[in-house]
Amino acid sequence: MIYDVIVIGAGSMGMATGYNLAKAGKNVLMLDAFNPPHEEGSHHGETRIIRFAYGEGASYVPFVKRAGELWKELEALTDEALFLQTGVMNVGEETHTFIQNVKKSARLYDLALEQYSAAEAMEKWPGLSLPENFVACFEPTAGVLRVEACIRAYKKLALEAGATLHTNEKVQNIKAGKIVSVQTANNIYEAKHLVVTAGAWATELLQTVDITIPVTPTRKTFAWFEADEHLYHEDIFPAYCFEFADSAYYGFPSIDGAGLKLGRHDGGDGINPNDPLHPFDEQDAIDLQNFINRFMPQHGALKFGKPCKYSMTPDEDFIIDFLPEHQNIVIAAGFSGHGFKFSSAVGEVLADLTLKGKSKQDLSLFKLSRFNTN
Repeated sequence: MIYDVIVIGAGSMGMATGYNLAKAGKNVLMLDAFNPPHEEGSHHGETRIIRFAYGEGASYVPFVKRAGELWKELEALTDEALFLQTGVMNVGEETHTFIQNVKKSARLYDLALEQYSAAEAMEKWPGLSLPENFVACFEPTAGVLRVEACIRAYKKLALEAGATLHTNEKVQNIKAGKIVSVQTANNIYEAKHLVVTAGAWATELLQTVDITIPVTPTRKTFAWFEADEHLYHEDIFPAYCFEFADSAYYGFPSIDGAGLKLGRHDGGDGINPNDPLHPFDEQDAIDLQNFINRFMPQHGALKFGKPCKYSMTPDEDFIIDFLPEHQNIVIAAGFSGHGFKFSSAVGEVLADLTLKGKSKQDLSLFKLSRFNTN
């Protein structure tokens, strides 16, 4: 049997892609080395931020706005509560590039954005402590996505639309050609088109077709702290991004009583995705503890921490493109720690590239050719 499309990696991007392709009437096989949702990809840990005034650059705004529309559509289609409108505050010195980009994005695209001085922010959110030279740019329409629920929702729709999902079946080899061949431990599958959304495994997979992409799997950490619900409850305190000259942190209010969640965005160690992640340790705890002691001093004790994987490109922009010389293979990789919010729109884009050869989204920022690759 020759499928219309095989999707390798049925996590956030892959599951949304499989749904869009199946909805278009295509015979789709989705393959995953695990059983999504799971803890081996970039979608575990309960929550991800979605923000529209984009500190990474205003060119992302149309893409993330489309993603927001599609998350609302997914909620309506599945009758699931996937988005929590906590608002998001972006905090740092006013001259910092990230804060400037947030303000520029809001101006260019007429997005709701409120700016507070440090004193005003601490009055609005008494759980906060800021140095006087900081500002807080608050986006009231932004918030939090419940990630595992998002994956399950797309999984349900994809299967209902006729997609086939094979779990716990890791792909070992790809052979490019007019008909693409995909080999796992037990089977060989064939398809007219291939979509690779394999997260931390994208780099090693594409090496089987002699393509090297500059994506480095990286270990990161996040943790939960006990929280005073009168200060940090989801109805009171927003999700947040803090940007400094030498580091970046992000986090969440106490959602469903889970406590304050905090992670570090920058840094991290390169890893082999096939090796077990080094567990959350004392050094990880010290780093996060230092941040939260300084900026949210009324928190409680550390509850627990976890490691996770980022897939980093050198410039921290995504890769969404056809494989050189293979117009029937599309890759989406290197989502670099800020990609989950886009996955609804990435699924639409990958389906359009596969079926139509083009997308309505401007993908020029994500071209593989920006790197000197073979």
